[in-house]
Order: sequence, then structure tokens, then C-alpha cells
Amino acid sequence: MADRIRWGILSTGSIASTFVEDLRLLPDAVVSAVGSRTSASAERFAAKHGIPRAHGSWQALVDDPEVDAIYVATPHTAHFDATMLSLAAGKATLTEKPFTLDVASSEVLVDTARAAGVFLMEAMWMRCIPAVRRMVELVQGGAIGEPTAVHADFGMQVPRDESHRLWSRTLGGGALYDVGIYPVTFAQLFLGAPSSVHAWARMTDGGVDQNTGMLFGYDSGAVAALTCGLVGDTARRATITGTTGRIEVARDFFHPQGFTVWHGDEAEQIDLPFEGAGYHFEAAEVHRCLREGRTESPLVPLAETLDILTVLDVVRVKVGLDYSG
Repeated sequence: MADRIRWGILSTGSIASTFVEDLRLLPDAVVSAVGSRTSASAERFAAKHGIPRAHGSWQALVDDPEVDAIYVATPHTAHFDATMLSLAAGKATLTEKPFTLDVASSEVLVDTARAAGVFLMEAMWMRCIPAVRRMVELVQGGAIGEPTAVHADFGMQVPRDESHRLWSRTLGGGALYDVGIYPVTFAQLFLGAPSSVHAWARMTDGGVDQNTGMLFGYDSGAVAALTCGLVGDTARRATITGTTGRIEVARDFFHPQGFTVWHGDEAEQIDLPFEGAGYHFEAAEVHRCLREGRTESPLVPLAETLDILTVLDVVRVKVGLDYSG
């Protein structure tokens, strides 16, 4: 790869803005272009962020020879089409979570990328945050004994507006796939895939989940109690309990700058602060993989992305969340 990896930003929403700002923290990253469904939107975004080229279509963006990697930041329902365009153009692709709203279509993306030998990774930034990586190392190293339970919640107070993507079934709204994917992924990091899944949700009249609870069981005997919602600002904390200790993560467990390891009444605080919002860590992982000639990330494995989407599929069916039609 060249000294700097050139990014193309596909879509112009708020998460795309945050990603672009965080890329400035990487000396080997440059944002070369942005693409949107309209020239006006792309040009506004380019002007705001100082991006040299603005494309009025996704196709023009992925065909840009001055772009090495594409960041797909569209609403969930457009992830599949945008990612397929990028892969067909042979561009390394980082697609926002979730890949898609069902595991079957995500499997198509993975199969397409593997067949073409093109890099693909889910933008599950939580897995790349230094504190989360350190927790995984500690648990795998036996720092708290055998893991027995994970508790995690992610709830927001989102004003009810049926036109907003979070409340719109046609835009892939609801709590589960937008914020519930974080506690589910967190549990997967420490306990693996569950053998038993129970779930309940309060649904809106528009057909999306607004308050959801999940209880997972594991062959090891461990359990996970997870919640997500759009109707209340929860503590957004997480705990991993083991046979000899526990790890507690304070508010916003999905991008923490530290955590506490407890052994009985003895606490050890581990701080791993960082600049920015934390999106640059997933971009740095893409850079590392591309420079090493990898088409998949060992830190955010495609197989685990599909495993988590398989669990979300089960939860979705159990609570009656249906995006078809």
C-alpha cells in the first residue's frame, strides 16, 4: 500500500462525519472523496470536511481510482446494496454495523468478498477500542477465573418521531439492531455463541422494538442478561463476572476509556484513554490488514459477525420484529 490509505465515504450522515473527523488522528489516512445519492448532499459534506472530491452517486465513488477503501455509513437497509457495489469495484470495504438486517444477506456479502479476494469488515468499533481489547486479553488469560455471567445494557431516550430512522421499520429501525447489537457483541466476546436464547420486546404500532430484553444460556453454564431500548436513558454499563473476580465497565461500555477489575473487595482501575470518539481504531485495523495483505480482520472476524447476526435473527423472530414487506 501507499504511504497513506485513501478513504471514500459512502453516505453523508452524522456517523460519517464522526468517522471522518476521527480519521484525522491517523497519520496514514486521508479522505479522498465522498459519495451520496445526490450531488448537493455530497458537495455539502465535502465542503464541511475539506474533502477534495464529491460524487453524486455511490457508483461514481466506488469507481474513483483515487480511493483505496470505502466506508459504508448508510442506514441499515442500504448496507447490502452499497457494500456489494464497493466489493464489485474491488475496493476494501468497512461497512457499518449491522452488515444487514438478516444473516442470510450478510452471508452473501461475506461470500462475495471471499470469492473476489477483497477485504471486508464490519465497523463494530467496540471490538477495536483499547480498553475492550485489554478486557478480552485479561479474561482469556484467566484474570477473573472462568466467566460465569455477562450483564450489559444500552438504552437511549429517543424522541418519538415515526419519520426518524430509529422509529421507522422501512429504514431498519428499532433498538435491537442499532444499539442491542452492542450488548450482544459484548457477551459474544467473553462467552462465545449462546446455546439458548430467550427474548421479549415492547413493540411500537409501527412494528419496531422499543424496549427489549434478552437472556442467553451457554453450554459452559454461563448466562448473559442484556437489554436495549429507545425509551429511557439507561446506565449503559457492563459487567463480566468470573469464578475468581469480575470486571466492571462504567457508562458507555461500548467505547470505554477504562474499567475496574475486582477481586473480592479489592479493586484495580485500568485506564486506557484516547483522543477522539474512537472510530479511528477500526480504521487503523483496516490499515493494518491491508498492509499485511489480509482480506479479513482477525480482530473483527467475519465468522463472528455472522455468528452475532445469527443470534440477532433468533431474537428478531422471537420478539416479532419483521423487516420484510
